[in-house]
Amino acid sequence: QVQLVESGGGLVQAGGSLRLSCAASGNRITFANMAWYRQVQGKQRESVALITSGGSTNYADSVKGRFTISRDNAKNTAYLQMNSLKPEDTAVYYCKYNYVARNYWGQGTQVTVSS
Repeated sequence: QVQLVESGGGLVQAGGSLRLSCAASGNRITFANMAWYRQVQGKQRESVALITSGGSTNYADSVKGRFTISRDNAKNTAYLQMNSLKPEDTAVYYCKYNYVARNYWGQGTQVTVSS
């Protein structure tokens, strides 16, 4: 079993930055793919960014050039650096741990961007 705890969300003005953290326990993230998703109430959860166990990254078109996903295997933590935030980035952000066919989710952290 893997437990994920997100942190770093909050209220920020448009153009500002936030750094989300996803701390894992119960198993190492070393061989897992780590991803960030976000969800607006009433809408489907959408993929934001992915980093594979080998360090390859992939981003949603809407965040390319503004968000950066990273991982620190020694700290068992994944990160999402979010710059140039826009009001449309407002959502609950979730971290996902994926290894083979197993997926684990965190409880989410709220990000609110004011205009």
